[in-house]
Amino acid sequence: MTDFNRSVLPDAVRSNGATPNPWWANAVVYQIYPRSFQDTNGDGIGDLKGITSRLDYLADLGVDVLWLSPVYRSPQDDNGYDISDYQDIDPLFGTLDDMDELLAEAHRRGLKIVMDLVVNHTSDEHAWFQASRDKDDPHADWYWWRPARPGHEPGTPGAEPNRWGSYFGGSAWQYDPKRGEYYLHQFSRKQPDLNWENPEVRKAVYRMMNWWMDRGIDGFRMDVITLISKHLDSHGRLPGEVDSELSEGEIGEEGYTDASPFCSDGPRLDEFLAEMRREVFEGREGYMNVGEAPGITPERNEFITDPAHKELDMLFLFDHVGVDQEGPKWNTVPFEVRNLRARLADQQEAVRNAGWASLFFCNHDQPRVVSRWGDDSDRESRELSAKAFGMLLHMHRGTPYIYEGEELGMTNAHFTKLDQYRDLEAINAYRQRVEEARCQSPESMMAALALIGRDNSRTPMQWDASRYAGFTAADAATEPWIGVNPNHVEINAAEEFDDPDSVYGFYKKLIAMRHGNATVATGEWNLVAADSEQVYSFTRTGGDDTILVMVNLTGRTARVPAEVVRLLGNGVSESQVLLSTYDAVHGVKSIARGELARWEGVVIQL
Repeated sequence: MTDFNRSVLPDAVRSNGATPNPWWANAVVYQIYPRSFQDTNGDGIGDLKGITSRLDYLADLGVDVLWLSPVYRSPQDDNGYDISDYQDIDPLFGTLDDMDELLAEAHRRGLKIVMDLVVNHTSDEHAWFQASRDKDDPHADWYWWRPARPGHEPGTPGAEPNRWGSYFGGSAWQYDPKRGEYYLHQFSRKQPDLNWENPEVRKAVYRMMNWWMDRGIDGFRMDVITLISKHLDSHGRLPGEVDSELSEGEIGEEGYTDASPFCSDGPRLDEFLAEMRREVFEGREGYMNVGEAPGITPERNEFITDPAHKELDMLFLFDHVGVDQEGPKWNTVPFEVRNLRARLADQQEAVRNAGWASLFFCNHDQPRVVSRWGDDSDRESRELSAKAFGMLLHMHRGTPYIYEGEELGMTNAHFTKLDQYRDLEAINAYRQRVEEARCQSPESMMAALALIGRDNSRTPMQWDASRYAGFTAADAATEPWIGVNPNHVEINAAEEFDDPDSVYGFYKKLIAMRHGNATVATGEWNLVAADSEQVYSFTRTGGDDTILVMVNLTGRTARVPAEVVRLLGNGVSESQVLLSTYDAVHGVKSIARGELARWEGVVIQL
């Protein structure tokens, strides 16, 4: 359906530097977290048939691409990001036949399917890893195996090859008695890192990717793909290993050193990504690939996404979603408009001449933006701030990503007890920081989890006001795998679907503008009023067409910046207001008074 709504960008319009313009230059992506989207068999976990049953809803919204978080076979230690078989569907979600049906039904509606791909690591239950536990097996060097430090008993504290800490708490090394060595895991101990230095690993990954592409999927979102190349010394040793020429840095407050400077954007990353492009994507049409990119700067994003370098189409950068964190993730600080504006401006400026930006505030690893930076204390504030952040994001240059429920203004879970959380990262972080390292108080940690914990985005999709929000049957024998947000009675798709003034109705307008307005999709981006404490404003220009975007990102009245006043000259008429978080009349009156109401955003045709 959306293929017919999305106009083809003419060659005269420049997007990422490619000719012709890629089809996704004016597309919108919708992320689905399958276990929380729609349950059809009453086991409390969403499934592929559930996604298929909701395709008409997604087509009505107008999105073009559905990105599915992992549905491969998995022990579910990290909710599917620990894959034990890349070429099968986990029974929790259905079967390969169910996947084929989803692909066919999505394609029939003009929707493309992009699958999450996790190849920095596998599950420790994957056949590759199990084989690698034997030093004489051909897979022995497929993972990062290292002996204990000399003079230490293997498996005891201090015997680890270096002092790297895991992102999920504790050491990044796990001892395996069968092999008698340690393996590296940047995340859970059940997620061992693959050794991309081994060409056989890469060949196996590419074979698997081609198998899925041949089956009919439309591309991949690649989890932490920028961690696949590690920094090694001239003898192949990791930083901090015995006799390594590379230092691993200082020990942090949790008792470990930080692996990220040595595992993010490593020396062979460009080589690996270009090889993947050649082996999997060259010669294919209609696909899209995007990489999750921890440790990547906006400048490196320009290089990697420049079509001339033939690596990836897009990357997810994270500098802008860390503006309310200082040091470790769980040390939160108040949100300030100027910090968000500075980070997004850096991203936009970096791809001014080549490359492309991914636009997102929410995903399965991030909390709900309306609770994080907006105001979910009452219905009016929630709807206004949800629209304000939606407008801000979607009016930037790049490809917007909507996370399930974002189009409804869904909020954080507001959990108050640790046993309400299911996320491995949250539970481990509490134990590591509060109980073991004692570097954070229980009250401060619980407040941080409530604000930025990953489970905030993973509560079931709110379809209606019934007992389980329509995610599973109201009389289902099994409760959802994680608690349903009580506010689903007020915030749900059934309530908003036919209301043009709802958050859902607003997102439909944003998507339609992206599809139909080449200036919104690809026009030049220029910041206006860089010093305003409350208002984020910029212009989008394509040829003789210029659009002004101005959003008050606070719950207080804000003065219209002087730079914007000069741009507007003699004022604004209702016909110039392309979109407003209130309405056109309100926007015109606000501008005439020289101030914006709380959470007021306007898009103006100049």
